Amino acid sequence: MALLEVNDLRTYFHTRDGIVRAVDGVSFDVEAGQTVGIVGESGSGKSVTCYSLLGLIPQPPGKIEGGTAKFGDLDLLSMSERELRSIRGSKVGLIFQDPMTSLNPYLKISTQLIEPLLIHRQISKSEALARAIDELAAVGIPDPEKRIHSYPHEFSGGMRQRVMIAMALITRPEILIADEPTTALDVTIQRQVLDLIKARQEELGTAVIFITHDLAVVSEVCDYVNVMYAGRFVERADVETLFTKPRHAYTRALQRSIPAMQAKGETLYTIPGLPPNLASEVTGCAFAPRCKNAEGDPPHSVGRPDLAELESGHWVQECPGCLAAPIS
Repeated sequence: MALLEVNDLRTYFHTRDGIVRAVDGVSFDVEAGQTVGIVGESGSGKSVTCYSLLGLIPQPPGKIEGGTAKFGDLDLLSMSERELRSIRGSKVGLIFQDPMTSLNPYLKISTQLIEPLLIHRQISKSEALARAIDELAAVGIPDPEKRIHSYPHEFSGGMRQRVMIAMALITRPEILIADEPTTALDVTIQRQVLDLIKARQEELGTAVIFITHDLAVVSEVCDYVNVMYAGRFVERADVETLFTKPRHAYTRALQRSIPAMQAKGETLYTIPGLPPNLASEVTGCAFAPRCKNAEGDPPHSVGRPDLAELESGHWVQECPGCLAAPIS
């Protein structure tokens, strides 16, 4: 049995411009100790998917319209706010996207780092502080006994991200959600942060849901990958299959967008067009307007295509046009 089983999750935002179907029928599993990636462009629904599991979307305008998220004997989507508070930060940790704004600038690192322990583990402040110092040392903060009493503005961006990782893992959660944890960091610091998450995961046995728009990062850290577009998964497979046998046109376009895949001196490839406006209901293949096979043969689906298991463990949105689209 999987540690987390999400089935047919649908999260809509009711706005003046219409109903935005941010997540529209998403299903995936997370095994203990596994790293599952959710990859796609900005606005595809990656973060909303995971924030929905923890009750962190604003309601209203957001509303979870349906689905289940089985975490052991619990269904996260049917739990009350009070019940979810016992899960967030305790059994499920979260690294937010921007460490620059996720830490409270008015509070010392020590105050923010020990808070999860005081709430969920009910230990004394002195014990919590000792644990927090050990956790800072574990994530590579030099002189943690002194630095723990600093304010966030006294840390660099990479150091603040390390603090966020320490805060997310200090209670030893069963699942860690990492929401684009390398955003706004330079390449060297990105590598350090990714290596740190991997090392801590192996040490603690934590499962990780890794949200990113960067397929190059996915190839290094994930075991299984869900490619998301316009609120739905278009392809799901283990990382080796996804990179050696990508089937959907969007997955192949994302791969071609990786800078390291470009020939030296050539213009970097970009996917033409823009994602659809999800405030208007998408009736056919969402990727059709951007696909090179948009007017080709076979045509794209008239209705929203469903996922089909083309090979064992390899699920692809069954749109003939996207499957037949040229790779180049």
